[in-house]
Amino acid sequence: MTLQALQALQAYLHQHIPLSQAMDVTVVEASPRQVVLSAPLAPNINHRDTVFGGSASAVAILAAWSMLHLRLSAEGLGSRLVIQRNTMDYLAPIDGTFTAAAQAPAAAVWQPFTRMLQRKGLGRIAQASTLHYQGQPVGQLVGEFVAFGAGYR
Repeated sequence: MTLQALQALQAYLHQHIPLSQAMDVTVVEASPRQVVLSAPLAPNINHRDTVFGGSASAVAILAAWSMLHLRLSAEGLGSRLVIQRNTMDYLAPIDGTFTAAAQAPAAAVWQPFTRMLQRKGLGRIAQASTLHYQGQPVGQLVGEFVAFGAGYR
């Protein structure tokens, strides 16, 4: 993971998903194995002086999406990647800067996904991310994503 890779992903997110910039999301780690994003409390605060649930969910989705985006790009599989549905479990309130981490999908999941994307121009995959605050897990997202290949309509 290079500083250039971190900056490239962060610039991409801020340009193409403006909400990420408004939420002051920063890329902490960006590699084919893991993506970690961070966000401060101030632009994501709710009426209880904790992180707004929608902000927590958005950062978790961004981490999961970014993991898949990086993997697809690394393999030269240009596509439009969108979230189809998700579930979010909130385990504890967050009252400061928090992170969302997404691990690379296992080969047993990734390979059928990319094979289908290449064959049919459409692939579906589940991707998780975990929110952390003060070293503890405070939320869990599981998102179902769809990738549309270049020729898919």
